[in-house]
Amino acid sequence: MKVLRTPDDRFVDLPDYPFEPNYVDVPDGDGGTLRMHHVEAGPSDGEVVLCLHGEPSWSFLYRKMLPPFAAAGFRAVAPDLVGFGRSDKPTDRSDYSYQHHLDWLQAWLDAVGLTNITLVSQDWGGLLGLRLVAANPDRFARVVVANTALPTGDQPMPDAFEAWKKYSQETPEFNCGQIIQRATVNELSDEVVAAYDAPYPDDSYKAGARQFPALVPVTPDDPAAQPNREAWGVLRGWAKPMLTAFSDSDPIMRGGDKVFQKLVPGTAGQPHTTIEGGGHFLQEDQGEALADVVIRFMRATPIA
Repeated sequence: MKVLRTPDDRFVDLPDYPFEPNYVDVPDGDGGTLRMHHVEAGPSDGEVVLCLHGEPSWSFLYRKMLPPFAAAGFRAVAPDLVGFGRSDKPTDRSDYSYQHHLDWLQAWLDAVGLTNITLVSQDWGGLLGLRLVAANPDRFARVVVANTALPTGDQPMPDAFEAWKKYSQETPEFNCGQIIQRATVNELSDEVVAAYDAPYPDDSYKAGARQFPALVPVTPDDPAAQPNREAWGVLRGWAKPMLTAFSDSDPIMRGGDKVFQKLVPGTAGQPHTTIEGGGHFLQEDQGEALADVVIRFMRATPIA
């Protein structure tokens, strides 16, 4: 497996991202290892908030949320998925599969040793994170789903997703920073756009970002469709607290919160929230507001 590693100088002086890097080696599935990166904020003995990003963002997306979590006494942890941020980047798109991402993230979770986790998941952070919850239910205490889903290919995808998938596979220039900008409500500064581009010195680093949209199960016979159905079987019995916090301006995930509220027992009686002024990347548009929702949710549902 050929792997690229983004030079450290690409991450110098990023706006509002003062966090020290942490690294863990995980098996690559091909006889070697991959280095995964994560950042942390807050006391090491605090309740864990695991913040999982999606496509084509990285842990920089959570920079507005980590400080409030830390101030509330929680240990906030935000990893970079393989292919993103400061994590290693296999160069062949065939190295990336839904299952490989799950295997890498599971190995990282085991190595870091997180328990009593409150998951905060958005975009692919949900497609992966909810599978982790189903596979490791005892390690998770609460779940927050924000602009995400767990598709099985049994329902048609929104037109907005099909348009995004087509664009992602066909555009000659896959500019991650501009993709984030188009999926937010607020105007991003040039420095923030550049920070989202920082992990990718050139297109050879973007195989993972390019591949992710093609991995979403859109047909019933997709390799990930049945495992996702099985994960839904676990979630349909999930009685621990689950909160939906979707934004008001996400054309891809609009209405997805109702699916969780209907199917997951742990959503009953929770103060589900629609966050105003947020696009698909609501952590970027309304990170402080989302952090406040999560903090109040955690305080209202103490771990026994």
